[in-house]
Amino acid sequence: MSMELLEKTGIPTDDMIRSAFPPVERINRGRVAVAECYQNIPCNPCQSSCGFSAITVGEDINNTPKVTFDKCVGCGACLTKCPGLAIMLVDGRNEDCIEFSIPYELLPLPEVGETVDALDRSGEYVTEAEVTQVLNQKGFDRTPIVRFRVPREHLYTVRNIRLRRGS
Repeated sequence: MSMELLEKTGIPTDDMIRSAFPPVERINRGRVAVAECYQNIPCNPCQSSCGFSAITVGEDINNTPKVTFDKCVGCGACLTKCPGLAIMLVDGRNEDCIEFSIPYELLPLPEVGETVDALDRSGEYVTEAEVTQVLNQKGFDRTPIVRFRVPREHLYTVRNIRLRRGS
């Protein structure tokens, strides 16, 4: 049923989302990758880019990636290599908020300190977020990484951001 719903709406169920996340104890230790890749498609750049063998797809590149959370150091190499923008980092070291790191391919880029709208997987507003860092290095293959903070209760609901400029 959940895969049928995903195919119909493009939005994973809450159970699917939670199954992609590490335990909160691991999130609280620092940045860790979350691979929200729910369908079997021929792809494995996340596995190839991980220098810590924390992401595995296996011999059949149609398998969905699996993150070994205790091997993941949160470096983010996988974020800019995933063509589907399906990977993000979550960091729960701050007891009041969660910091997300997401690939962001829209222009203009947000600026550090800017307040943006945090969105759920259907693009709906969840809460406001503060941009904490924008990384845009040449080796990222034109896929900048934006880090932002939201209140901790939005760990499983936030997935993207929208700029407020010009509104």
